[in-house]
Amino acid sequence: MGAKKVIKLEDVANKAGVSVTTVSRVINRKGYLSDATISKVEKAMQDLHYIPNAAARSLQGKSLKLIGLVFPTIKNIFYAELIEKIEQALFKRGYKAMLATTEHDEQKERDYLALLLSNQVDGIIYGSHNLKAHDYIAIEAPIVAFDRLLTPETTVVSSDNFEGGILATKALINSGSKKIAIFTGNDNTNSPTYLRRDGYSLELERNQLKPHIIKIPSQWTLLRKKVEIKKILENNDFDGIFCTDDLTAILVKDLASNLKKSLNVVGFDGTEFIEKLIKQQGNSKRNADSIRINPILANALKYWTSIGEPEKSKPDVIEETLLKSIPEEYLIKGYEMAKKQNKI
Repeated sequence: MGAKKVIKLEDVANKAGVSVTTVSRVINRKGYLSDATISKVEKAMQDLHYIPNAAARSLQGKSLKLIGLVFPTIKNIFYAELIEKIEQALFKRGYKAMLATTEHDEQKERDYLALLLSNQVDGIIYGSHNLKAHDYIAIEAPIVAFDRLLTPETTVVSSDNFEGGILATKALINSGSKKIAIFTGNDNTNSPTYLRRDGYSLELERNQLKPHIIKIPSQWTLLRKKVEIKKILENNDFDGIFCTDDLTAILVKDLASNLKKSLNVVGFDGTEFIEKLIKQQGNSKRNADSIRINPILANALKYWTSIGEPEKSKPDVIEETLLKSIPEEYLIKGYEMAKKQNKI
């Protein structure tokens, strides 16, 4: 069996009936070309299974329209959904995504970072943090961090974690809980998610209740989480638990039910998967048994509460708030929650 033929630019040009220069212009989107010419060249490329050489294009100083995504894992449904949404948004704008999962491993992050930079990525979206600040400062590609404080200068996209922590704790207190614990992950100062714990602590202090902060590291296996949480529930008489992620909240709820313990549970994230799961379990309505805190909904509720102007019409507020990137469906939910709590 002979070696597979390497398809060249000339082969595409011959099949399309155009010059090599025209094929090059189609590939690089350079100069004016008719739709008919572009279609002929693209069909020839498809028929011949020709793939343009990305490395050669990068040497010519052309953007590869490639964005690196660096996240700890795709096993966590929150990251899986987030990465999916990012990839879809990038694709709509003509970019491709290159995913790297670091699994909290410093060397793995270094290796993936070197690979991304060698591929001339146009930017990196970071949801992981295993290196030092000077390592991130040395990266020449633009960086946007998700819930990570990589350096003082790095742009960070984050939900209102502090207000979410307050709302979660307030929901437990309003449900009658007095001994409230927080099950939190790797919420160190490198991540704005530690603000959920601060919001929890502040709301307890306001109500003269004692905080109980319990670390459940995200890198633990599911089996270890089950064992550790079961011990905690058996050895304590908590009547309310705020979990800083939804998966832990579901686990706590199931273990408490098996132990015949009555307690209120709040989760934080509000992923589509969790919402569907809860609906399937028959818990689609808010109740004291299982409450989810959606970061966007928390922002919407906060906004409605801060308005405090009954004379301001609902459509006007919606139009104004849309500028703050809060989707209308959450504005309506937040409005209904605020009315229910007699805040507006």
